[in-house]
Amino acid sequence: MRLVRDLGRRKLRSTLTITGIMIGIMALVVFGSMANKIDALVKGGSTYYKDKVTVSAKGGYMGVGGVLSTRMADQIAALDGVDVVVASTSMMLSDDASGVSMGVPPMIQGSVAGSDKGRETFKLDYASGRALTAQDEGSNVVVLGSDLSKQLKAKVGATVTLRDVSFQVVGILEPTLTAPDNEAMVPMAAAQQLFIKTLPTLVADKLSVNEIATGLIVYPKTGVDPQKIADAINAAVAGVTPMTGKDFDKQIGAATSVLNAILIGIGLISLLVGGLSVINTMAMSVAERTREIGIKRAIGASRWRIRREIVVESSVIGLIGGLLGLALGFLITTLGNDAGRDSATILFDLTFGTAFSSVAFATILGATAGFIPAWHASRLDPVAALRYE
Repeated sequence: MRLVRDLGRRKLRSTLTITGIMIGIMALVVFGSMANKIDALVKGGSTYYKDKVTVSAKGGYMGVGGVLSTRMADQIAALDGVDVVVASTSMMLSDDASGVSMGVPPMIQGSVAGSDKGRETFKLDYASGRALTAQDEGSNVVVLGSDLSKQLKAKVGATVTLRDVSFQVVGILEPTLTAPDNEAMVPMAAAQQLFIKTLPTLVADKLSVNEIATGLIVYPKTGVDPQKIADAINAAVAGVTPMTGKDFDKQIGAATSVLNAILIGIGLISLLVGGLSVINTMAMSVAERTREIGIKRAIGASRWRIRREIVVESSVIGLIGGLLGLALGFLITTLGNDAGRDSATILFDLTFGTAFSSVAFATILGATAGFIPAWHASRLDPVAALRYE
């Protein structure tokens, strides 16, 4: 109660200080949640591309952007150390790429189900419905990622339109927090039919639709280094770009690490500004209570007790600001994700670790900021403090 009374003595100053901490924690929570989402996308990509080689056409990337022939799969499969080669056809769900996007935009992904012969280790769980099967080839069926299903407002059994073609939804994925959340997975033949319509007529007329691919997934034999396979593909096949899991980590991981550091740095700077306001508030509080502190020291209060009281008070200021900042950050991230769900734009991933560490950091910052005024107060001479006006 005494602590509440002490804070109540300076209502405006305490409120402004708590508001400064709150804004800093809100920024830390929001930017930290954005960094979490980026990390989830990168970790998902690292898991997917690990222990395999992704082959794209020159100028393409990660199996998207250029045209390959499925006959290249046989050529690559004949190389030493190659176990299985899977052809895939991928394209954007829409040619309109405007708007904010976290990670890859909504995509259509086509391949023959089961053609990996059990080599794919990236696990997908189903919220409802079923996975595609090889028997689905020749039919227009689709499995939707969790975010894309919400964007399209689709359920199992419903019909959705992908690039002006109707597909029946047979499955919806559980959230993965990475690329599959934004994918529409269709049979290979259906994807080839959709993709050829995106090409200029002069190009499309020269292609056989059932031989179109945009990427090849190469699974090495057990114990074979994917980099060795990538080097062999470079030497044997012209006009392609192979990418290993290490290449993905090097190209994407380095860029996202810098971006995450910038995001977290912005939040920390905002929070440190709030910490300076705590120092100012507690320093003024000590000045106002100099006579009171002198009385406590005169009747036997130890220096440790004086320090403890002031540090606890500043810690509570940090804790209150931290909890309010967390609540505001939670509200912003929730509303932001809800607003972006219709366009499959999920920007934030607020984890327990981010929430707990933000509040803990605010409390520790408050305690640290109050230590200097507390140390000064504990060193006051009782007689001089009693005379202070």
